[in-house]
Amino acid sequence: MNQVITDGLILMPPQFSDGLAVWSRQDGRPGSDTWATAPNAALVAADSDFGDCLEILKTEATTRLRYMGETPIIPGTYLRVSARIKVLSGNLPSVRIAAWPGQGSNVYVSGLTESAGSTSVAAYGSIVTVTAILGTGQRGGVDLAWGADPTYAHVGLDLTGPNGGQVRIESITVEDVTSIFHRKLMDWVDVRDYGAVGDGTTDDRAAFAAADIAADGREVLVPEGDFYIGSNLTFTNPVRFEGKLVMPAAARLSLNESFDLDGYAEAFGDEVEGLKKGIQQLFNQSEFEAFDLCGRRLTLTEPLDIQAIVGNRNTYANRRVLRNGQFVAASGSAWNDDVNTRAGQWSASAPFEISGVSNAASIPVGSLVTGPQGVGREVYVRAVNAAQSKVFLSSPLVAPPASQTYTFTRFKYMLDFIGWQNLQRFVVSDIEFLCGGQCSAINLSLDGLVFQIQDCFFTGPKDRAITSADEGCQGMQIDRCQFLSNEQATNVPQRKSICFNINSSDCKIRDNRANKFLHFGVISGSGNIITGNHFFQGDSVVEGVRSPGLVIADANAKMTFSNNYVDNCYIEWTNEKDPTPDFTGGLSFHGLTIQGNIFFATNTAPWMRFISIKPFGTDHFINGLSITGNLFKKTNGAQLEQVEGVDNSIANLDLNRTADLQFDSNTYHGIVRRAENPAYIRAVQNTATQTWVVDMSDVTPFGAPVKYALSVMPDGPVRSTSNVAIYTAPWTQGFQGANGTSLHVGWSQPVRGAAYVTARCDN
Repeated sequence: MNQVITDGLILMPPQFSDGLAVWSRQDGRPGSDTWATAPNAALVAADSDFGDCLEILKTEATTRLRYMGETPIIPGTYLRVSARIKVLSGNLPSVRIAAWPGQGSNVYVSGLTESAGSTSVAAYGSIVTVTAILGTGQRGGVDLAWGADPTYAHVGLDLTGPNGGQVRIESITVEDVTSIFHRKLMDWVDVRDYGAVGDGTTDDRAAFAAADIAADGREVLVPEGDFYIGSNLTFTNPVRFEGKLVMPAAARLSLNESFDLDGYAEAFGDEVEGLKKGIQQLFNQSEFEAFDLCGRRLTLTEPLDIQAIVGNRNTYANRRVLRNGQFVAASGSAWNDDVNTRAGQWSASAPFEISGVSNAASIPVGSLVTGPQGVGREVYVRAVNAAQSKVFLSSPLVAPPASQTYTFTRFKYMLDFIGWQNLQRFVVSDIEFLCGGQCSAINLSLDGLVFQIQDCFFTGPKDRAITSADEGCQGMQIDRCQFLSNEQATNVPQRKSICFNINSSDCKIRDNRANKFLHFGVISGSGNIITGNHFFQGDSVVEGVRSPGLVIADANAKMTFSNNYVDNCYIEWTNEKDPTPDFTGGLSFHGLTIQGNIFFATNTAPWMRFISIKPFGTDHFINGLSITGNLFKKTNGAQLEQVEGVDNSIANLDLNRTADLQFDSNTYHGIVRRAENPAYIRAVQNTATQTWVVDMSDVTPFGAPVKYALSVMPDGPVRSTSNVAIYTAPWTQGFQGANGTSLHVGWSQPVRGAAYVTARCDN
């Protein structure tokens, strides 16, 4: 490249013979003294070596000669300034190329090297040639590397050393020698050519921005070195990094042609730092909706606080995606849980608060809350008011003592979003979280909407795979993920890890697989759809206990559970998040549909139930439950006694008030008692009696009493004591027997025979 040729750039100063009024004896600026009026200078015509030239008698310690015209300094261009001199008599001086750096209207740019190395004149009459290369970049062979600030120079030379020498100078030449440093047809620009230093401390941002502008579609080269960029920087052209960038935490980098981890890891020489800067930019631009990890495996030594990484905002509502990679937790103390124990007070008038908590400021938001009594599963700290000594909870407590000691445990997560006050439509896709028993995986924002986790693997989470500490799970979608616990060899009673929890509503949990956790999910809130999942929680203990695969912690379920594979675990439905757990009004346990699932168990205790209702207060009842089209199967060991039941360890269900219970079209293998509602039974009466007692205790769900019959259809003739067929219609009466699980069928006279009886145990 030669801009004298390509762009018509004028670099050469005029000949001395054209007049000395444009040659300064000082720095070259307008108004400085010129050699035209100097008594110790003269033009010499027809020198035998130089032709027309300038002769100077050296009278000052440094005798300066500067062209007063502005020689342009263009980023990426390199100029060679040359001069030839000889000494005729007197003392022999030294000579060097020199220049004055300027910008704007005669503004001096300080702090730069203004002269090249000196050359001594060895003898009278010998011709000495001095040269220096002037340019913006710190390159080998560049004598005056000025960076991007100066825009022009007053070029010339200095005579130094002893005075008294009679010196003749041929006219000074300026040439474009950029081609020495660049290929003639280069497809890249080098940031050094625009003033970048690369010492790790000098702010090179201006040079990088100038290089990007000059590139105009070509590649920008960042050579070896540490280049400090002090503020936001955008590259609109491709960048090749041989060196690395150093940036403050708040400064953002946009790589518009390589917005992925490959690009950012190269930029910072470190994958994790590149990830942080990429995530930061993901939330601060509109050109890209996703950040691709490019299939890389990243080793994390500490949690990634996503909001702190972004820094300049704590709410966001546009769709953003993090995809395609693997996170590995390296062992270290940064993953250790923070555990705080505090005494506190609770009141039913403020069920979401614990008050009177000393040093509440030390309790991290997002901590799991546990206590001796009245604390349901998956209750978290959503906020802290240190001034009022209060801790605010994700769910109400369930009538704990007025005062007791609570434990607050803050798990550590690979991706921690809890610093976001509201985060909507964020997607985590195709990422494997290799927690290795060191940490948990994802902690959701405090509030938000439609957080999506899809096609991910969660391997060995220490405590949780996915946590919602407040309502950041609203509309959450977890699809096609694999959950492998870190407790594969641990028997069920000792397990503690959980795949996910829900505090809000309208979530979709679909087509996932989970293996050997304490729980697959703990769900508070309503309007959720759970479908197509397979969760297995068995162990090798013969007739061992099993834990709930799914905990529904709200009596208002409003949930569909369909097409799942419930493997060696069960569904537990409670009201453990109700601050007034005794029923005083409302709908009680309602709104749950369980349809088309596989329930399977092996080597379990016979008293396990696939569907268990556990009321935490009195007077509750079933008021809308559909269990249809499921397969219930038990192998190895004793048969299961029944598939459904009530855990009355705290309180009983009021089964007399059962309403809208549909329990039919299910298949049973290895189950003793087959529940149905409507219940179908063939009643056989061998001796004639006027009132048949039909025992339906083996078929009514949950042991609910039989309320009424839908039909009585004789199976063959019903005969009197005289063996005469009787054709009068029977009548029925429910709520019979000790538990009300029998039905009376009355006839007009004593009869014997058989009949198919259909009855219901609900209103």
